[in-house]
Amino acid sequence: MANYPTSKLPDVGTSIFSVMSALANEHKAINLSQGFPDFNCPEELMELVTKYMHAGFNQYAPMPGVVTLREKISIKTEKLYGYRPNPDTEITVTSGATEAIYAAITAVVKPGDEVVVLEPCYDCYAPAIRLNGGIPVYVPLALPGFTVDWDLVKRHISSKTRLIIINTPHNPTGAVMTKADMDELARIVDGNDIFVISDEVYEHMVFDGQKHHSALENEILRERSFVISSFGKTYHTTGWKIGYAVAPPALTAELRKMHQFITFCTVTPLQLAIADFMDNEAHYLNLPDFYQEKRDAFCELLAPSRFELLPSAGTYFQLLKYDAISGEHDQDFARRLVTEVGVAAVPVSAFYHNKTDHHYLRFCFAKSNETLCAAAEKLVRL
Repeated sequence: MANYPTSKLPDVGTSIFSVMSALANEHKAINLSQGFPDFNCPEELMELVTKYMHAGFNQYAPMPGVVTLREKISIKTEKLYGYRPNPDTEITVTSGATEAIYAAITAVVKPGDEVVVLEPCYDCYAPAIRLNGGIPVYVPLALPGFTVDWDLVKRHISSKTRLIIINTPHNPTGAVMTKADMDELARIVDGNDIFVISDEVYEHMVFDGQKHHSALENEILRERSFVISSFGKTYHTTGWKIGYAVAPPALTAELRKMHQFITFCTVTPLQLAIADFMDNEAHYLNLPDFYQEKRDAFCELLAPSRFELLPSAGTYFQLLKYDAISGEHDQDFARRLVTEVGVAAVPVSAFYHNKTDHHYLRFCFAKSNETLCAAAEKLVRL
């Protein structure tokens, strides 16, 4: 019998997103758990992919990404955030934001380094840190608004701190960092050998007249940050797995060393199609209104329910607190919601390393109006 190696991640199983989606499929429940739209991407974008496939662009792309796409990213970044990164030395196209995050962590984290992680957090951060020999240092966000307690962050920084990971707009809570937050982070890292990963994949989903504040807007942060974005979120194409990282030349060089041995490059015709479609600025400029309308409609439908709705300032997620309905642990309640009610959500404890339970479930409202109506109809009966 083979002597199998000891697992590098013995406590990690299938992600909660896959688990809940599988449970939803098994019970034919409405799936508001995994964060993907149930509507298609723009027809024009699909036609562009087909055009480039038929034109023969089906071989390897350049390792850093198709040149025209990197140039379009540079132009867009300047328009939005007042900084124009060099497409040759500061922009890398990756196979989704998850790969960009993994490559960035791998580029700077060495064994024994500490990485400050704000919880609840997306589930790919800690495993990537641990696989590189790093030590996640968890700092809880402050309830009820899931805001950053920067004094608490400072107390968790040590001489071993190598990296701080932030996420704005924030998955799973929908919280959005302010300019004051970015300025405070800049003060913390200024003069230290601490780098930043700013996960900004929901940058175009900020509501109620607020503005997304990118790390790229702050000169101190810009010089030491990997800023991660996602075309999958912006163009309703999560299955395409096209993301990118903007970082200063020295950090980009290290990230690319990792990227070339993880995926080397990403899908050529998709990159070319997105590069062309980026000329349609109206699509991403209108996304805040598009998703705010869905958020507002979903919340209005749930108003008669016994759920407490936490304000969602960004992303396409809505947190619901269920204290008035049940005292169960959120993972138990989430499973019962699928099997007995027919709606799938994600328990927020899954975003904490120690499964902290505040009785919140995360619902994705990137769905058709029909889907949201059908789900709300079931939820208001509880």
